[in-house]
Amino acid sequence: MRIATLLCSRIGVQLNMDGGYDSTAVGSGMSGSLGGSETDPLLITDPEPETPKWQPMSKEQLELEAGGPGWRKIRSCLVVVFWLGWLALLGASIDIIVQSPRPVAPPLLWWQRALFYRIQPILLMDAQNEVPDGIDVVCEQLPYLKSLGVKALLLEGLFHQDVSPLDLRNIAERVGTVPQIQQLLMESHNAGIKVVFDFCDLDLFGPKDSVGNDSAVPSDLTGSIQYALRFWLEQGVAGFGICDTDAAYSEKILTEWRVLVKEFSTSDHERIVVVKQTGESLPALNTSSTSVNSSLVELVMMSLLPHEQHLLSGQEVAIAVERHLSTSHGELWPSWTVGGEASPMLHRILLVLMMTLPGSPVVKYGEEIVNLPNASADMSWEREADKTIGLNHSVGEQRKLKHSALALFSSLSGSRLREESLLYGSFTFLPFNITSLPPYSNSTLAPPSAPVLAFLRSWGCVHFLVLLNLGPEAQALDPAWAPSLPTAGVFVTSTGMDRLGGTSLETLRLQPEEAIVIKLFESNSYSS
Repeated sequence: MRIATLLCSRIGVQLNMDGGYDSTAVGSGMSGSLGGSETDPLLITDPEPETPKWQPMSKEQLELEAGGPGWRKIRSCLVVVFWLGWLALLGASIDIIVQSPRPVAPPLLWWQRALFYRIQPILLMDAQNEVPDGIDVVCEQLPYLKSLGVKALLLEGLFHQDVSPLDLRNIAERVGTVPQIQQLLMESHNAGIKVVFDFCDLDLFGPKDSVGNDSAVPSDLTGSIQYALRFWLEQGVAGFGICDTDAAYSEKILTEWRVLVKEFSTSDHERIVVVKQTGESLPALNTSSTSVNSSLVELVMMSLLPHEQHLLSGQEVAIAVERHLSTSHGELWPSWTVGGEASPMLHRILLVLMMTLPGSPVVKYGEEIVNLPNASADMSWEREADKTIGLNHSVGEQRKLKHSALALFSSLSGSRLREESLLYGSFTFLPFNITSLPPYSNSTLAPPSAPVLAFLRSWGCVHFLVLLNLGPEAQALDPAWAPSLPTAGVFVTSTGMDRLGGTSLETLRLQPEEAIVIKLFESNSYSS
């Protein structure tokens, strides 16, 4: 600005206009004008405004702003949008669940869920070499049986067999007394274990040939048996069992027993009648052509193996089992027991089979390896282990095998109790294409008839694959076998108790005399 003022002074511009500016002479007056311009500049600028500094809002200011009408409206809109979205998601989920096909779980009664355990108190007493009565020994074993998942005891050999007709209130002296039976019933009830009396092969009504037909049974004898059954039902017995060869196996007697057990049945404690099938099929009821059905009995106990005088081979076991698996049992609820004799390893495979088949498994005393105290010093246990395991191992090896068998039993009983597929899932018998794998060889050789069986238990989208290799050679699955099945799965259990983690059917190899249970799942959908 000073430069502009000096330039104007030096030029000496004079404006002679009316009411205009004063004149300034060029020459001597320049210095005075210049001095005046130095002290009084012609142009004065305004000072630049200061930039305000940012300061955060205080709590009071924030509360004041948030409480304004604009923010209240925004918050209200966001809440409405959130709840509308949540309700939309909920409605979509309910619609998917309702429209999705989901199987309805059938209501199972206690005897359909239960694992039965057949036991003769005298045998258990002999195994422990104990002096007390057999019933007392059974009471001592209740915690152990409960730990195995046993839900029902099938007591055999309680009554005298040399008296005809039989008195069902007279307990064999070596077994125990009526008060001891009552104590067992009370303790088993507290342990959550039912007790069923087995009358199989007992002479209840005299020889069956002398009965001939239903009308030949003396009425006074029938009344005596009814009175004894009523007495035991009042004590808490859960039911009674007979054989299809007994005189009690008749339409008239079974109908009378069924009426009696229904009288004592409640919603949470139904009393039952069990029939043991001794042949390949149940015979007709006496001279009538009537077949046993669910209106007469609850359980039909069938043997997986025929009763032979020799140990059955793997091929014989496979033939017998396949016959049962391919046979329809109608409306009757099946119950399985091993029945015949086979090698110890085949018995372990049959144990896996029993626990995974539809129906109620019935395990015989010793098939889970008897649990006895002081195993290292008890010679009776060693003899029992030799009979049960059937191997000439040392005591340490026997104990290891025993613990392995107990672990297998507990694993199977636990899986059956937890998994809906194993309780009431559908059953599909699978044709099995295998490839024989000789040990230490990469070559394949298909045997003419390999004793390998497979079936599927399914409930909804959950599938359990059961593979049974009853032969002495290792087997591998054919890649084209069951292409509709998921190939990925996880091991549930195996007879060797050495299968853990995930697996693939494409690479699975069955060891000789091995059973495997696999839970299949789709890729990226596994849930334990």
